[in-house]
Amino acid sequence: MSEKIKIEESSGNVFLDIGFSKAEAEREQLRVDLVIRIHHLLEELKLTPAKAEKQFGLDPSDVSRIQNGDFSFNLDKLFAILNQLNRNIEIRITPSDEKVGHLQVVST
Repeated sequence: MSEKIKIEESSGNVFLDIGFSKAEAEREQLRVDLVIRIHHLLEELKLTPAKAEKQFGLDPSDVSRIQNGDFSFNLDKLFAILNQLNRNIEIRITPSDEKVGHLQVVST
């Protein structure tokens, strides 16, 4: 006999879907979004770990970790890497339409 498979629509945040609190899920998703943005930037600039070290002074092991999908960096480290890649980081604080504010990455 076949079993019925329960399908549940994603919230759009895997951390929320697996049981993190809303605040924790947003913080984790923020870190993931930043690592993905850095990964894409490294690809766009065609940077290997050695080239990233030579051109931007980045730690080659950090570049390798990002290229291999390591999301364990803290926000301070991710901000420092972005700054070394000649990127400005702007933190904008705006009123929320909801009871509690949200964290998100918006890039240009």
